[in-house]
Amino acid sequence: MQLIIGNKNYSSWSLRAWLMLKAFDVEFDELKINLFTDEFYETLKQHTPVAKVPVLLDDELNVWDSLAICEYVNERYLEGAAWPSDVSERAKARAIVSEMHSGFNALRNEMPMNCRAKRAIELSPAAQQDILRMDALWAELRATHQHSGPWLFGSFTIVDVFFAPAVLRFVTYGIELSPQSSAYMQTVLQHPALQAWVNDALQETEVVEEDEAGEPVE
Repeated sequence: MQLIIGNKNYSSWSLRAWLMLKAFDVEFDELKINLFTDEFYETLKQHTPVAKVPVLLDDELNVWDSLAICEYVNERYLEGAAWPSDVSERAKARAIVSEMHSGFNALRNEMPMNCRAKRAIELSPAAQQDILRMDALWAELRATHQHSGPWLFGSFTIVDVFFAPAVLRFVTYGIELSPQSSAYMQTVLQHPALQAWVNDALQETEVVEEDEAGEPVE
């Protein structure tokens, strides 16, 4: 398998697909292309009808969209282990991932992922509401599943994959959360796969100006 991704410093959707494969020890080759360059668009048009990363290539199959990639990998290689085993919990987990996949727009737009940076930013009321919602959701899930493991549903699932970029955003912009959510953030940040991603991001030198939000923090 080959996974096409963008810059690790900025590409939150790429992180989701990459983390899914890496955290669950699914073998793949990585092809990184710089965002919004001629190479980026030329490469993608060979494999996907949309000019977006990530794209997963597996034999003759091309899968684009991070959620579709996670679902495919889970079915094809993990026998469903990346979702909770209980049907009710699995339904709730899918609803939460879908909320992340299609929602939290103000948070994502105003706080682009930027692993190398520490930034100060003035957030809109909509972004502040997104943060409150995410904080409450994390705290609720941790309270419910605290006895079955350190992740949102106890064990590591696609839900954690999808919230990993938000954790990195909160670090970049110095967002303070509840004690439960802050503890969860530390769990995510200590995952070896996420640490490997961040270490690679720190070595990159490319700058995407539209993702350099806010003012630098000394």
